[in-house]
Amino acid sequence: MWVLYAFSSAFFAGITAILAKIGMKNADSDVVTALRTTVILCFSWASVFIMRIDNELSTIANKSLMYLILSGISTGTSWVCYFRALQLGDINKIVPIDKSSVILTMLLAFIFLEEPISIFGIIAMIIIGIGTYLMMQRNKTKAQDTTSNQWLIFAILSTLFASLTAILGKVGIAGVDPTIGTAIRTLVIVPMAWVLVFIQKKGHLVKNIDCQSMVFIIISGLSTSISWLCYYYALQNGKASIVVPTDKLSVVVTIIFGYLFLKETLSLKAIIGLTLIVIGTLLLLL
Repeated sequence: MWVLYAFSSAFFAGITAILAKIGMKNADSDVVTALRTTVILCFSWASVFIMRIDNELSTIANKSLMYLILSGISTGTSWVCYFRALQLGDINKIVPIDKSSVILTMLLAFIFLEEPISIFGIIAMIIIGIGTYLMMQRNKTKAQDTTSNQWLIFAILSTLFASLTAILGKVGIAGVDPTIGTAIRTLVIVPMAWVLVFIQKKGHLVKNIDCQSMVFIIISGLSTSISWLCYYYALQNGKASIVVPTDKLSVVVTIIFGYLFLKETLSLKAIIGLTLIVIGTLLLLL
């Protein structure tokens, strides 16, 4: 059952990237992040009370609470970097880098969670690494783009913190209902996002967002909420070293929707890279 949750998480995560990209067309990335997390906060806590599991909040162990908070901080930092990268670069290059966090996650799971890495896992990590490298290759027409190095830096930082999020979340979610875990983590992320907005004096930019962009931002937040719930249900019952790679298949959904709605095409190298990433991910499921 947890495998189904993992694949569902991948689908909604893939849609999220496209919706967020469209929503950021006429909006600042930090403001978009703050608005999206607010939507997620409302959805996650509404789910807690609708499911009538709010009484379980008092039973959460201090250790689990600490790791959930750390996971939230890591997620917030990852998101800020990720959506800044999305605003500066092409989604077809950024998403593969973000999804390559699976390699670091597997290594961290091996070190801290003592989850073994099989020979298939080692081969898969190599294949995913090669695939990611191929998808990162810039088109010659954009070689002189002054923002190229900036999006790459933010994308790499997003990857590092995404890996930490998975490990911390795996520890924190033990014995905790995933819906409550999601709500607690979001409660940490929202203040981080809005503090960043106001520190940079961007609060006034909220009113400049047009209705169409706002709709996509809200839908993106709802899609993320569903993806998170599925992800943590899968993470609670499955191994992080398997759940995370499965979730990263969202890159396929993102690339397909990116082509259909954003008209972002792939070069031959990128297509080969995407194929390798998919093969490597599926190999991990063995």
